[in-house]
Parts: sequence; structure tokens; C-alpha cells
Amino acid sequence: MKTLSSLLLTALWAACPLQAQQLLWAEEFSGEELDTAVWSFDLGDGCPALCGWGNNELQAYTRQNHKVADGYLTITARKGNEGYTSARVTTKHKKTFQYGRVEARISLPSGAGLWPAFWMLGANIDSEGWPACGEIDIMEYVGREPGRFFTSLHTSSSHGNTHNTRTTLVPGAEEGFHIFAAEWSPDEIAFFIDGQLAYTYAPNHKTAENWPFDQPFYLLANLAVGGNFGGPHIDDSAFPQSFIIDYIRVYSLE
Repeated sequence: MKTLSSLLLTALWAACPLQAQQLLWAEEFSGEELDTAVWSFDLGDGCPALCGWGNNELQAYTRQNHKVADGYLTITARKGNEGYTSARVTTKHKKTFQYGRVEARISLPSGAGLWPAFWMLGANIDSEGWPACGEIDIMEYVGREPGRFFTSLHTSSSHGNTHNTRTTLVPGAEEGFHIFAAEWSPDEIAFFIDGQLAYTYAPNHKTAENWPFDQPFYLLANLAVGGNFGGPHIDDSAFPQSFIIDYIRVYSLE
């Protein structure tokens, strides 16, 4: 159940988001299940097209590793006899956005090998492929590096590698909820953590290779296990662990 303090914080933040004006869309997770008109599940281990989801991840995604209750979306990673399971939800083909402030209030899991993320992909990924479609990583965290958040962009100019990125140290990162946001305009993408500017990406000369961000993007949230970024060491004693999202909101910047 949401506490009074968390509800007050949410109300205050909604009343005065940084530079933002009109609330365009909100997911408050107020029901008892995900709205299937907005959300879909990615399932399995990515095979055969993208085994390990492109990052040598170890989990299989299911519909059972999530719940919507008390105003939260909770994604839980588990270790079972047949390996690791978790969940990944996406608005692909259902809900897209172009420009604005995209923010979420999130509570993190902890433990080596865990890799929660809140991010966006270009809606033209099926025709253009990755990384030409672009990727906006509003929040990534890996349990092997406690206290640190990662905000990143992937483009063709970096061959998909994580060159355009910033690591931000946040004391008490694993405690309570934190607000992560990307303010995305035709000129730049600025990332914020708890209202503080963390990183700005604004190439002077924009091309299709370094700025695929002039088109609609869709949302994703997932909790991965292991993989290239999650790391080879996994603390099995930490399972189960949950990635909790209080809300996702999109504001205009005009």
C-alpha cells in the first residue's frame, strides 16, 4: 500500500515537474492487472531471433513474474530449478511518444547479477533494426555496482555501444523510491535523477546516425539477470528480488 508520504511526494512532483507543462499520459497502475490496450509482454529467452535478448542474459521472461497491486507494478526475478525467471513489459505497437518529459518513480532490487531498466526504443525498430532505431536508457542499475545509476543512449554512430552515457552516484540508491526522467526535445535529451540533472546529450550536427530521436519511441521496463552488463557473478542467495514502479508519466515541454 502506498504511504501518505509517498502520495504527497507524488502529488507535489506532479504539480511542478521540471520545465514540464501538460500531463499527456499517465500509468498509475491503479487496477489489478496491466492494461493490455497499452502493455504487452516479451516472453522467453529471446531465441531463436535474439538469444539471451542480445546481451547473453540468463533469465526467461514470463507473465507470472509480475503483479499489479496497491498502485504498483512489481516485477520479480526468481531462481528456480530450471533457472532464472523474470518479466519484461513493453508498449510496442500500442503506445508511443515523441518528445516530452518521460518519468517514472522506481524502487530497486539489490544483489549481484540483477539488472533492472526503464528505457525506450524507436518505433521503427522492425524496419530499421537496432541500433539505427535508437535507444534511450532513462534508468539502468546493476547490482554489482551498488549506489550507481546509468543513463545512456545508443545510436548507429556508436555502433550500438554505450559511448553516450553517464554514471551517477546516488547515496542510498537502493533505499526507497527514486524519480528518473528524460526531457526529450528536438534539440537535446537531458536526464534527471530525483530532480538533479545527470546527463545531457545534444550533438551539434545531427544526423540519422547520431540523432535517431526525431521519431516516436515506445516504453519498456524489465528486470534482467546476468548478461554482458549485469555481470557474470550472480548472488543466488539474494533471490527473489523485486523491481517496483509506482508510476510512469509523460508531460509536454511546451
